[in-house]
Amino acid sequence: MDLSIITVSWNVKDILRENLKSIFQSSQNISFEVFVVDNNSEDGSAEMVREEFPQVKLITNSENLGFAKANNQAIKQSQGRYVLLYNPDTKCFKDTFEKMVKWMDEHKDVGVGGCRLIKEDGSDFQHVRRYPKLSDQLAVVLKLPHIFPNILNKYLRVDFDYNKEAKVDSIRGSFFMIRREVIDKIGGLDELYFIWFEEVDYCRQVKNAGFKVTYTPVAKCVDLKGKSFDQVPRGKAQEYFRDSMLKYFKKWHPSWQYYILKMAWPVGSLMVKVGEKAKVKSEAKT
Repeated sequence: MDLSIITVSWNVKDILRENLKSIFQSSQNISFEVFVVDNNSEDGSAEMVREEFPQVKLITNSENLGFAKANNQAIKQSQGRYVLLYNPDTKCFKDTFEKMVKWMDEHKDVGVGGCRLIKEDGSDFQHVRRYPKLSDQLAVVLKLPHIFPNILNKYLRVDFDYNKEAKVDSIRGSFFMIRREVIDKIGGLDELYFIWFEEVDYCRQVKNAGFKVTYTPVAKCVDLKGKSFDQVPRGKAQEYFRDSMLKYFKKWHPSWQYYILKMAWPVGSLMVKVGEKAKVKSEAKT
């Protein structure tokens, strides 16, 4: 088996249907299996998969287990030489998987590979990131990009050339191809995280295990970005983000950085409330 494709789904039935259609319409020059892990969707997603895609290996959860834990359920059952974590709000081209498998076969030192992600209009989805540092995450927490728009440019690698292959710190988890030897060595995703930061955490583990994380433009895929997560209320999303950020820093950084970020979060939340209040007052005057 060349490839195990794993999609974690939550209340995106129609998007998931199109995702699966594109997978099975892709090139058959590689052998692959497809897993869908349904995180307790209420829109009939699991039933749709059973009825329309019986060849899919469906795992249904009685609660939303988050991204890392759900992926790990399928990773443990997967048999491919490569495992692809593949978001439901993505759409492959006919040769996407074949090209990536061939490329990974030719680059034995790459533990995790990511392809060229594009938006619906064909423009590049900028997804290569540097490892998070205290300075840039403080800027995020304190909403400083609203005042200094370029403050995150280095972290976001806005100057990255998506036309060129490159070794990178981390790639987006929506198309995240892992070599089987990496899984055998370090296991699956860290279930410490419910959502967010699990892919950068894994990229750091991959590097520490002696493998590379590499971006390549040899294959491409359309990324519709976060259709499942768009359903989460803003306050809850912020809670998930805060929790994962703090867990990441507690694991990978000196404790003093963790405590600085922990103290900064209430300040950032207050700034948001003040900003929203000021906006309301300003609108009331007009």
